[in-house]
Amino acid sequence: MLTLPGLETTYDHLAEAIDAAGPDKSELMLVKLCLLLAQDVGDADRVTALIKSALADL
Repeated sequence: MLTLPGLETTYDHLAEAIDAAGPDKSELMLVKLCLLLAQDVGDADRVTALIKSALADL
C-alpha cells in the first residue's frame, strides 16, 4: 500500500501525464492506464470494486 508521500508523488506524475497527453488524448491515456493497472492487479472482482469506489461521490 502506498504511503501518503507515495500517493502525492503518484498524483503529481498522473497530473503531468494528463497534461502531456493534452485535452484530446487525456481520456484515452487514463483508460490505457486503468487497463494496465487492472492487468497488474490481476483480479477482475477487485478492479470492479475499485471502479465503483472511484465513481462514488463524484
